[in-house]
Amino acid sequence: MAHRERDYVLGTHDDELERLGIQHEVWRGRAMAAWQRAGITAGQTILDLGSGPGYATLDLASIVGKDGRVVAVDRSRRFLDALDARRRAQRIDNVEVIESDLDEVQLVPDSVDGAWCRWVLAFVPRPRELLTRAAAAIKSGGVFVSHEYFDYSTWRSMPVSPLFEEFVQATVANWRRSGGEPDIGLDVPHWLEELGFTIESARPIIDVITAKDFAWRWPTSFMEIGLARLVEIGGIDRSREAEFREALRSVADSPTMRMITPGVLEVIARKN
Repeated sequence: MAHRERDYVLGTHDDELERLGIQHEVWRGRAMAAWQRAGITAGQTILDLGSGPGYATLDLASIVGKDGRVVAVDRSRRFLDALDARRRAQRIDNVEVIESDLDEVQLVPDSVDGAWCRWVLAFVPRPRELLTRAAAAIKSGGVFVSHEYFDYSTWRSMPVSPLFEEFVQATVANWRRSGGEPDIGLDVPHWLEELGFTIESARPIIDVITAKDFAWRWPTSFMEIGLARLVEIGGIDRSREAEFREALRSVADSPTMRMITPGVLEVIARKN
């Protein structure tokens, strides 16, 4: 599976596990609020598409309780091992794990009460097909909840840093070269409607943050890992690595800097 692990845009190494944990802590409140508005509750079976190391999975497992179940799907054995270790440590036994590429996973029709994904459709080569299979797995009256970027280029520094802007554009370009689409959120609502869902809520999430905000850890934790990955794969020339690193550090460490976060679309949709 080693070559498959490297297919991940940012890899599956320890630093990425830590970054994903930071990311979840920043977004946890919004995820929990979306699940509550969607009616996810005790006793339900919830599908976690692209669960990664399972930070959201275990929160969902707590919500659905001992009479419910969470089905976590991811292709990374390393991520799933991390999920399993945390599950055992917390004595959580209502999680089922499926190790599978999301473009190949077979889901049982009408088997779940809801599905959740966050920054997953943006990375898979055939997101419409994945959404179709997830939709079929959801029972009538069930819910689909997603957080996906709809305009990644809203990620800006204030004041503007030209190298930061170049870093963001290089990130987007590499994303698309890898077969993903960072602005996939623009497609999610109408795809769901075509699949027989009613959109109950579609709301943009964009913040202006400073180094004093807890959310600052989310974009800044990505910068170093993202830059290293871009240099590794040739998205940024290695001769410019120090130049970019210094520019990103100036943005991340400046107490007077503000940042506009990448535009995320939250969708809550109910199956007819």
